[in-house]
Amino acid sequence: MADNTNTIKHVASALARQTLQDRNLTKPVAGVRPIRILPWLQVVKIGGRIIDRGAEAILPLVEEIRRLLPEHRLLILTGAGIRARHVYGVGLDLGLPVGSLAPLAASEAGQNGHILASLLAPEGVSYIEHPTIASQLAIHLQAARAVVGSAFPPYHHHEFPGSRIPPHRADTGAFLLADALGAAGLTIVEDVDGIYSEDPNGPQGGQARLLAEVDAAALLRQPGTLPVDRALPEVMANARHIERVQVVNGLVPGRLTAALRGEHVGTLIHTAASAA
Repeated sequence: MADNTNTIKHVASALARQTLQDRNLTKPVAGVRPIRILPWLQVVKIGGRIIDRGAEAILPLVEEIRRLLPEHRLLILTGAGIRARHVYGVGLDLGLPVGSLAPLAASEAGQNGHILASLLAPEGVSYIEHPTIASQLAIHLQAARAVVGSAFPPYHHHEFPGSRIPPHRADTGAFLLADALGAAGLTIVEDVDGIYSEDPNGPQGGQARLLAEVDAAALLRQPGTLPVDRALPEVMANARHIERVQVVNGLVPGRLTAALRGEHVGTLIHTAASAA
């Protein structure tokens, strides 16, 4: 009997005989626009600084979200706040690597998510972990109009070592998820009106002006402090679905509602994605 155990079995594929590291070779296949998995989904990222403000800020926002549920199906993602900054400080003092700091900060984002989900529990809203978001989000959104999760991307110990502070934080994680799902949009809710030309709290704060719109590439070049992750405009360069993101002030009643209805009430960040 012939020994066929070493016979190579080929599968017909445009990538079968190519290196996956060569963009020119993979472009004919990889250049096809991906399908939108959840095109009806609105992703809302709520900053940890909103949660830090306590009931005065959280409860009105929860009521606004509750009123929005009949209009939208929402994936609400929460960021980390002041407790994560404390963890960073202690961790850096101890000499922990960036890959160890990332999951520690992400744990606070999850705690904030549990708080928000608990307040929305009467509407059937629950908190779900990253693996569930990845594999079972659709069924959860059939059972309820919204779910809550952590906005931190699960890089954790695989976080890039180029910075002492984890560069991929809540804003970046929310965008990566929204774009991967092919969501209808992403709204980032912070405690500021949007992105300014200068840091309003910096030395040149008196000259700061609110930017109605900004390109991700221009945002990447902007010096000083930003109300969003520095890594966010970097990943926007590879966006496939989300063409723009709006940053709005969650402390102003009605801003989130207006943004989800397509109104311009904050700063629009344009990505490199193009319309289908």
